[in-house]
Amino acid sequence: MSDRRKFLKNTILSSVLILPGTVSSAMSLNGFKKREKHKPLILSTWNHGMAANDKAWEVLGETGSIVDAVEKGVMVTESDLKNLSVGLQGLPDREGIVTLDASIMKGDGSCGSVCFVRQVKHPISLARKVMEDTPHVMLAGEGARQFAIQEGFPIEEEKMSPAAEKAYIKWKEKSEYKPIINIENHDTIGMIGLDENGNLAGSCTTSGLAYKMHGRVGDSPIIGAGLYVDNEVGAATATGLGESIIKVCGSFLIVELMRQGRTPQEACEEAVKRLIRKNKGIDGIQAGFLAMNKDGEHGAYAVHPGFNFAMHHKGGKALVDSKSKF
Repeated sequence: MSDRRKFLKNTILSSVLILPGTVSSAMSLNGFKKREKHKPLILSTWNHGMAANDKAWEVLGETGSIVDAVEKGVMVTESDLKNLSVGLQGLPDREGIVTLDASIMKGDGSCGSVCFVRQVKHPISLARKVMEDTPHVMLAGEGARQFAIQEGFPIEEEKMSPAAEKAYIKWKEKSEYKPIINIENHDTIGMIGLDENGNLAGSCTTSGLAYKMHGRVGDSPIIGAGLYVDNEVGAATATGLGESIIKVCGSFLIVELMRQGRTPQEACEEAVKRLIRKNKGIDGIQAGFLAMNKDGEHGAYAVHPGFNFAMHHKGGKALVDSKSKF
């Protein structure tokens, strides 16, 4: 009988249609919306998260490992030659050099990251090696590259992708040394996931701010800024101007707010408010947060409109437009 109930429950869930730009919620008999909860649940930033989530969902089904899922999922984006904000095909710094940042974290507190690393196609996998095979949390620059060589990672030719090179040549016409903030799309991919048993994990990977100063590192590889995961509470990830997110330890802040009883949505909204206050306004700033709690509720919020996120669960998948402060 219990198997039949489970089957009927899954059948009902699978019949739910989720449309882009909407968030489905179960309705109670009195017409009030219940908080939407899903286990398992995969969330990731931006519309490139749809393909990443597809892979993560597949891996989760095959291996049952939420850590495998969040690693393999974002590797899809790291390999996407059309993406100019993640992976070696991303836009370079002002010297014409592509440097990558990535982090990964488990709900038990285990974490690893790499920053300012060159010639490694999948920095997320290197970050996982740091987490699992070293006593450290972060490796940087040439040290991270040497660790990659030691661990047998292929070292790629240091050459800009055609699309990145074209954009860089155009940028050099004026060479304006200031952050170029993409208000609408695309940026870092951050992914957070929850399995059937309540285990959480997250990943975050990027080529960083276009035309940044050589050596600049953003929020993505910084545990607590671009990513934070805690099985007791939930998980959060961030996207946007890294400097603004670092100033408020954005992802850690959201998890701690959820620990205090805020919903994921309330926590994301509070984090955006604090980010705006710390940065004394919104000129030149876009940032978005994405969160879930251990019960499978989720939330998202951004400074400006344009931020969206991919969501996969048993009931379906969707690209959802986040709410924003302005």
